[in-house]
Formats: sequence, structure tokens, C-alpha cells
Amino acid sequence: MIVFTFFLLARLKMQGGSDSLSVHVSILASGVKRLFRYCFRVPMNKLHDAISSQVACLLKEEREKRGLSLNVLAQKAGVSRQTVSYVEQEVQNPTLDTLLRITAVLEVDLEKIIAKARKAAAKQE
Repeated sequence: MIVFTFFLLARLKMQGGSDSLSVHVSILASGVKRLFRYCFRVPMNKLHDAISSQVACLLKEEREKRGLSLNVLAQKAGVSRQTVSYVEQEVQNPTLDTLLRITAVLEVDLEKIIAKARKAAAKQE
């Protein structure tokens, strides 16, 4: 299909349709992007999902253990309250930067949190 589309684009260029050519190139680019997203997705793994879930639970436990509210943790970490809430509720996967900020405020090592989460997730499977 892509070869056929390039053939059509070449014909349009020979006919002098430069405005039409840019539209077709945009359409082709979006189609190729979708194809790559579909074909080259990162496979999801149940273990990875379980680890992510455990990390969220452990972060919430650490926050509660220290008696910090969502607002206080968010303010000290320099992120929004909603971000912390989404991380704890597993609505959103946090960036590495967000995890590092949260664990710094909680005074825990991210590596230890992930190690604990791996062990807990492995036991569940």
C-alpha cells in the first residue's frame, strides 16, 4: 500500500500539483505513523502491571506512614496534588522525574521501592 501511495504522489508531482502533493504527503505520514504504532507497540506484561501497581501502593503506604497529606507531598515534591493522587490510584503511570521527586520527599530509595514491588508482584503470580 505504501509503495502504491508513493507511486500516486510521484504522478501528482509530475502533473504539477504541489498543493495537492503536500496534503497527500501529510496523509501518508499520518498513515505511516499509525502503522508503526500498531506494529511496534511495546508488549504489555502482567508482571510489569503488577509491579507498577505495587509501586503505587508502597508510595501511598510511605506517605501515610509519615502522616503527609496529598497536598503537602505534592507541594514539597513540586508536582500537582492531582499527579500524586493519580499515581497512588494507578490512574496514571508517573515519569521517572515524578517518582524521584516523590521518593525524595518521602526519604525512601526508589530502587528499594521497586525491589519490594517486584517481590510482592512475584508472590501474586
